Amino acid sequence: MSMYDAAMKYKADGTRLVVIAGKEYGTGSSRDWAAKGTTLLGIEAVIAESFERIHRSNLVGMGVLPLTFHGEVTRKTLGLTGDETITLKGLAGGIKPRMKVDMVITRKDGSTQIMPLLCRIDTLDELEYYKNGGILPYVMKNLLQPAVHTKKQA
Repeated sequence: MSMYDAAMKYKADGTRLVVIAGKEYGTGSSRDWAAKGTTLLGIEAVIAESFERIHRSNLVGMGVLPLTFHGEVTRKTLGLTGDETITLKGLAGGIKPRMKVDMVITRKDGSTQIMPLLCRIDTLDELEYYKNGGILPYVMKNLLQPAVHTKKQA
């Protein structure tokens, strides 16, 4: 099945999606369009060995959570086959720039492995964009909020 059809099936089934990627994720792409495509497919997070700088920022701007592996861990050293379930832990209490997030890998045989990840939301501004679902919803929300007027005391 095509990637689009699979993404729509997962969305209909309520399955949350993450991408596991290699080094310099986003390099060479039409970065803003690549981030839009990620969002349109319903992908909530990208876990990469590293990000191309602008693409990481564009993902945040589209409401996608960028995460990186720690140290020498890579998608290859984890031995992932595609049959695993990935769960992200540590987000329920709220996200902070560059916080630690645990990835729980549940394999087909039921065994689990916990790997630390680094949240690559790097600034408080990026955090606001992400919390609002991306930069466009953030800007629209701020434009639509009624202006607060104060009366001078006589």
